[in-house]
Amino acid sequence: MPTRLRKTRKLRGGRHMGWGQVGQHRASGHKGGLGRSGHLKHLWSTVIKEDPDHFGHESTHRPVSVAIITKKWVNVRDLDDLFAKSGKSENSKKVLDLTTLEYDKLLGGGKITNAYTIKVKYASNTAQEKVKKSGGEVIMPAQKNIKKTEEKTEEKTVANNDG
Repeated sequence: MPTRLRKTRKLRGGRHMGWGQVGQHRASGHKGGLGRSGHLKHLWSTVIKEDPDHFGHESTHRPVSVAIITKKWVNVRDLDDLFAKSGKSENSKKVLDLTTLEYDKLLGGGKITNAYTIKVKYASNTAQEKVKKSGGEVIMPAQKNIKKTEEKTEEKTVANNDG
């Protein structure tokens, strides 16, 4: 329909453009209420149609405390696959940095065939032994050595019992 034939052309110059007298089709009553009023009542179908995710909440998130407690570990048997994906060779040594791969601990499950230099936060005793037997080494950050402190306390108790 061309613009010149529309009803608004006839109503030009009139005071209310066909909406009756005194403020009809003007304020919040025309819109169904102010703001978000009516979203659970008379505007429900509009909300469902235009914003289906308006009510409710996002899917559950993992609590931060659980994420801190959960540790990521890897067994000795998986080192060959990890080296193939993200290992580096430096000075004819195979270097595997598990801290950058976000692994917390190296466990001793399985067999190891190649000699690796492994950087990791924690490693079990069996994992360290297996890596050393294959000709590699495990590099861990400086930690308190519990065994040395236990030996010192034992020596002190023996010295005290002599007298």
